[in-house]
Amino acid sequence: LSAVPAGAAAVPTVTDVRIGDHPSKTRFVLDISERVDYRIFSLVDPYRVVIDLPEVAWRLNGVGAPRGLVAKFRYGLFRRGQSRMVIDSNAPVVVAKKFMLAPSKSNGHRLVLDLRKVTRQAALRQVYRPGKTAARPARIPRRRTVRPSNGGRRTIAIDPGHGGVDPGATGRTGSREKHITLAQARELRRQLEATGRYRVVMTRNRDIFVRLRDRIAIAQDAGAELFISLHADSMRNRGVRGGSIYTLSETASDKEAEALAAKENRADLIAGIDLSDQSEVVAKILIDLRQRLTKNDSAVFAKVLLGELGKSMRLLRNNHRFAGFAVLKAPDVPSVLVEMGYLSNRTDERLLKHARHRRRIAAAMVRAVDRYFVTHQARRRP
Repeated sequence: LSAVPAGAAAVPTVTDVRIGDHPSKTRFVLDISERVDYRIFSLVDPYRVVIDLPEVAWRLNGVGAPRGLVAKFRYGLFRRGQSRMVIDSNAPVVVAKKFMLAPSKSNGHRLVLDLRKVTRQAALRQVYRPGKTAARPARIPRRRTVRPSNGGRRTIAIDPGHGGVDPGATGRTGSREKHITLAQARELRRQLEATGRYRVVMTRNRDIFVRLRDRIAIAQDAGAELFISLHADSMRNRGVRGGSIYTLSETASDKEAEALAAKENRADLIAGIDLSDQSEVVAKILIDLRQRLTKNDSAVFAKVLLGELGKSMRLLRNNHRFAGFAVLKAPDVPSVLVEMGYLSNRTDERLLKHARHRRRIAAAMVRAVDRYFVTHQARRRP
């Protein structure tokens, strides 16, 4: 699947990936339209090799079959002006060699990596930690007065799940969760803003990676009064279809909810971020009385939302679930995670790719947001 940024003609293009398995190494080659600067480093737990490039266009067919020390790889926009490829290795490795080759008669520019299997101790010694991004200080939860803002408009944060180097789930016909969620988020924003009652902030509005904690911060910084995270998962049982809503709980409602939360909370690892020194990223978000009140508001919105979505789409029987999703942990913003269906199911995937179905889902969500604020105001009256 191509991932071509705006103005792709002006940026270098990665046209192919080739993997060669040799007795003492695995060679990984990127074909690039021109010479580029690059940075390569390795990470552990899990074992990964990260290639950072300037923003490039990706014109690759699929992501290639595993070979040698390469278990799989993924690519995409990591941040504005920077693309990233993450290679998952099936053993501890080091980058024994890395170099650019100039064009030859049969090939253009090539970035070459030689991966060599080593012991875990050797891999740990070779881990390169690029400049750390300073963690945001823990926010002090404060009860905001619920009132219309921005000229009488409420602020709604919409979070299209995954993005960039983190593609999310893959559908039966190759659709990517990151594209499905962004398309739905744009339609929801359009309909919310069309009412004149809401201002919408998006955690991302293009195919770019956004860290979990930054998704929370975007909503908080905008003064959001609701946070809606959109997802479309996949599962082994391809016969299962239907939507569901998750709200925050440190105790999962069932094993499936627990497994899904664990998978979603790995998004930063998938994008090649070193979290070894950030064990308190989520812990620093204080879970106190303020968050308990927020969780109650989240549950109220989830109930209203399920009532409206049930009129427009199929829902699972067990459709309100609870788990410890990191992206729902803002202590001062009522938050829900909407699983719109399963991309592993042909019917759900077909519907989620269809504009008319997106309009129906968005319309149901707008009705739910309207109802929530009416209900919320009534609950807050003395």
